[in-house]
Amino acid sequence: MPDISPRLRKGAILMLEPTLGVPLGSIPLQYNPETLTRSLKPQAVGDEPDRTEVLRLKGPPIETIKCEIEIDATDALAAGDAIALALGIQPQLALLELLIYPSSVTLIANEVLSLIGTIEILPMQSALTVFAWNATRLTPVRLTDMEITEQFFDPQLNPIHAKVSLGMRVLSVNDVGFLTPAGALYLVYQTTKEGLALASLA
Repeated sequence: MPDISPRLRKGAILMLEPTLGVPLGSIPLQYNPETLTRSLKPQAVGDEPDRTEVLRLKGPPIETIKCEIEIDATDALAAGDAIALALGIQPQLALLELLIYPSSVTLIANEVLSLIGTIEILPMQSALTVFAWNATRLTPVRLTDMEITEQFFDPQLNPIHAKVSLGMRVLSVNDVGFLTPAGALYLVYQTTKEGLALASLA
């Protein structure tokens, strides 16, 4: 008998090269979060606009997303996975954490530049992070905070289960401009939202 149950889509965090939009990798979520908390703060004109500007907006709202994801090694350990047996879930945690680290190569290069007397050292650039939830929510984001709670450990004290709380701010065209991969992704996100609103009115 054929399986007619709907196929579960997994959310993911994508990494793109920020200038050209070339894919650099992805982190599929092991389990989809049970809840997403989204906050939208309108960008009004001033704190107390006069009556001629009370309905005006400076740009898209400041949108933030919070979610909690779980990482677990139980199935991998039961299957005898060599990496899980040796390291638990540390590789998966490291992959997430490195989203907010500058690379060690860049750190060393900047230190060398400072030692040879370079006056201006540009801030270190990270990859463009995209939160991919479903076909209508593919949003460029900046990770604003990450809290990791490691809950169970193997005999070598490697974590084998953890909850990771992620805070993200959606990057709009006000943040990144129009002629960038992030700006293009944001425009698709907003125009898709406008289409969904029209579908509701219809």
